[in-house]
Amino acid sequence: MAEQTASMKNNIGKCLQQHSWMQERAVASPDIEDTKKIHGHKGTFTTDQRCKMDTLTTYKATHVPLMGPGVRLRGIRRELLEKHITQVIREKIHTEQSPPPPEADYSSTTQKDFCVPGFVPSRPKSTRVHDYKREQAITFWSENCQQIQGVTPIRNLNAPFRKSALFSTPVSERLDEEDLPPDN
Repeated sequence: MAEQTASMKNNIGKCLQQHSWMQERAVASPDIEDTKKIHGHKGTFTTDQRCKMDTLTTYKATHVPLMGPGVRLRGIRRELLEKHITQVIREKIHTEQSPPPPEADYSSTTQKDFCVPGFVPSRPKSTRVHDYKREQAITFWSENCQQIQGVTPIRNLNAPFRKSALFSTPVSERLDEEDLPPDN
């Protein structure tokens, strides 16, 4: 304890302005006893150091919570009537604001969209015989092959996406061809 007091006394001289005794006393630790001190930390709130602090604040002393009159202001019948009316109004508002949930429909998409009463499934008649092994499939890309950019020129409109080496054929060899492919 004596060592701590001695180290704190050494720190007293270190302040913002040199040799300012007011600042030294203001920043000094309250545990240090200094005989030269006129103003100090002791006695800031009270001059009697042995007294205990009050737990009652000014606010608590002046603002006392309101107390009821201690007697019944309304009769039992009126209280019961008010509770009943309040309950009826609460239930009425509750039914208006949250209607009952709609009846659940447990039918699947297939039942809703494809199982319509009176529907008779039928396939359209084909206009010609198709061979799915030899013919090119009709897709969005085969229908719009003329608008696609960056595709090599199409030689056969029935099979537009067949293998083609035109993009890698040197120009000198392509000039020897009799009919050049059209540019898109």
